[in-house]
Amino acid sequence: MDEVLLRGLTPSVLGILVRRGADFAAAEDAVQDALVEAVRVWPADMPKDPKGWLVTVAWRRFLDATRADTARRRREDRVDEEPAPGPAPGVDDTLQLYFLCAHPSLTPSSAVALTLRAVGGLTTRQIAQAYLVPEATMAQRISRAKRTVSGIRFDRPGDVATVLRVLYLVFNEGYSGDIDLAAEAIRLTRQLAAAIDHPEVAGLLALMLLHHARRAARTAPDGSLVPLAEQDRSRWDTESIAEGVEILQAALARDRLGEFQAQAAIAALHADAPTAEETDWVQIVEWYDELARLTDSPVVRLNRAVAVGEADGPRAGLAALAALDESLPRHTAVAAYLHERDGDLTTAARLYAEAAQKAPNLAERDHLTRQAARLNARGTRR
Repeated sequence: MDEVLLRGLTPSVLGILVRRGADFAAAEDAVQDALVEAVRVWPADMPKDPKGWLVTVAWRRFLDATRADTARRRREDRVDEEPAPGPAPGVDDTLQLYFLCAHPSLTPSSAVALTLRAVGGLTTRQIAQAYLVPEATMAQRISRAKRTVSGIRFDRPGDVATVLRVLYLVFNEGYSGDIDLAAEAIRLTRQLAAAIDHPEVAGLLALMLLHHARRAARTAPDGSLVPLAEQDRSRWDTESIAEGVEILQAALARDRLGEFQAQAAIAALHADAPTAEETDWVQIVEWYDELARLTDSPVVRLNRAVAVGEADGPRAGLAALAALDESLPRHTAVAAYLHERDGDLTTAARLYAEAAQKAPNLAERDHLTRQAARLNARGTRR
């Protein structure tokens, strides 16, 4: 079974059902039922037109659910609108669905969570990790969002800021998580940039390109993580870097700074450095100050502590870190790194081991475990 094919067809099928009058929650359930049926049937009898097959089956499941629900019996006169078997329209509805999910009736955080689940294909666990909340809390948030939009006609799309936030989180999950969604996020952001003249849309596209340019160098042949300072910069995609910098410069020239432009400026400074030692950490700290002013995000302040440690020395970084909540994700890993830089290898080894136990994914856990083992080995040789 081609799971990539199924995931790729899902947004278009969902969009067709919504355009034909299905409320979003019922349409999503119908599409999920159709996907389950496809997993059961396709291995033995693959249809010539997978998309048309999914549309037909999903629409029928939606109609069956409608008939069973007395509160929705008024929809039964739409039975004759069932799409005929055959090729389905080759329209990409994904970006439109992102806007529809950012409905004004939802709070921005609920709209983002619903879109990541329904259109982005992320699991509740992955979304919870992105929001730094327990999985049960996120499950309740998504359920409430579904109930809120149930029965609503999606004729008032949401705002650009919410859609940008969704695209950003989808890219981050695709870049570092279990499902490869980074290229899809870039594709949709390109579409949005072509349709909307907005500096933050350009800033997000620049940020994605600059991060994606380093992807080939982020892992070793055995799959282990390679820290930024140790990456082979000859493996970075110079075309993507050049494009990202050009887009960013044009956005910054409009003097309407936003958080994505600030993040892209930090990424550009990393990309511009021929070696890790030549990184302009002082300017990176200044950009983190701007970003903290724009977002007041504890994660931004955590990253700023690392930059301060590089610009002004590890003890200055530890002082900046001391002002932050120790429960922050990766706080322990940052503390370990700064203590190692400061020469306290015993404390650093202990903190690396603690950080490994809290790591959100296997690759990061293995990396931190190796860091702890490396320092412990050095201590043994002394």
